Amino acid sequence: MSEASKQTTRREESEQLQNPEPDQLLSQRRSLIVNQRKWWLSVSLCLFLVVLGDSLVMLLLNFFYVQDNREDSDQDLQYTGTWTQALIQNAGFPVLIPLFFIFRSPKQNPETNNTRFLSFRLLFLYLSLGVLVAAHSKLFALGKLYANYGIFTLISTTQLIFIAVFTAIINRFKFNRWIIISIILTIVIYVLGSPEFAGQPDENEEFYSIHAWLTFAGSVAFALSLCFFQLGFEKLLVKTKRYGNKKVFRMVLEMQICVSFVASVVCLVGLIASGEYEELRGDSKRFKKGETYYALSLVGLALSWQVWAVGLIGLVLYVSGVFGDVVHMCTSPLVALVVVLAFDFMDDDFSWPRIGALIGTTLALGSYFYSMHKKNKKEMMELDRTENIVEV
Repeated sequence: MSEASKQTTRREESEQLQNPEPDQLLSQRRSLIVNQRKWWLSVSLCLFLVVLGDSLVMLLLNFFYVQDNREDSDQDLQYTGTWTQALIQNAGFPVLIPLFFIFRSPKQNPETNNTRFLSFRLLFLYLSLGVLVAAHSKLFALGKLYANYGIFTLISTTQLIFIAVFTAIINRFKFNRWIIISIILTIVIYVLGSPEFAGQPDENEEFYSIHAWLTFAGSVAFALSLCFFQLGFEKLLVKTKRYGNKKVFRMVLEMQICVSFVASVVCLVGLIASGEYEELRGDSKRFKKGETYYALSLVGLALSWQVWAVGLIGLVLYVSGVFGDVVHMCTSPLVALVVVLAFDFMDDDFSWPRIGALIGTTLALGSYFYSMHKKNKKEMMELDRTENIVEV
């Protein structure tokens, strides 16, 4: 084909895009409806995974600390294995590898750039995110070690504020009044509806020093990690040749596997360098249910953390980091209800503040969902406007 004929073909394609035929518009409308339905289904699945993961993690953590027989020993009542906690939070990623190969990649787009420079930036992103995830896992574990869970929760609420600020700067995220209302409600819900935690330190072990405020640094690291997850999806991973400018669930699995691998290596090095691994045998022997249940509880925790992380990163991919953290924090009253039903802690019941927080969860999520509904409706209205122009 000559250069002149190529230019003619391109000109005709451009005219077809600018002045689409009615049949083409009908096809675009159907495609938009199908894509929006798939999108809502994907968001609902990820939301379910976050709720399920949060519930399982808190149940297994409480089970672990209830069975950890430290009150009968001379050691501190609080479990001090912070590197172990951080490692468990990230080490369950191998279970995702079979799923990664089950989910197929979309048809490759030859127009996408798959340069070495893009691959290098993607590798740098995985390394940076792995270090950040390991950092906030370790810092949150240290925060729970030195402060009671109420103070820990109060400090942790700052993560949503940091995410809102960082995502506006880094990701150019646009806020509206419905999202702002959702954020405010979520902070109140998280403070009032947090579940009971059996692993908090004894009154004699609480130190509101720089160690407790490490939770604050953990909140910053967590907020940055969600923003970089979103940036990596939008600017790097979606532009690779294997994904061809399409957001698919396989991207979530790739991101989680690579980042968790790096974070696990960092935590494993910290575990060995600190000598904390020597305490593991004593911890397993002290477990009330025995060493088998000790191992099973750790495996269950590792898997539960992966369920939660996949759901959270999926929400970052399909919506935003702000929405991912809103969902995560809004699960606190529901998790509190599950903990109350599963454990018989002293003076712990599903009180009126938690009932109010549970009702507020519907308002906070409803407000954000309404914002997303308006955005999808706007896309449909723009297509309708194009149809009216063609008819005229």
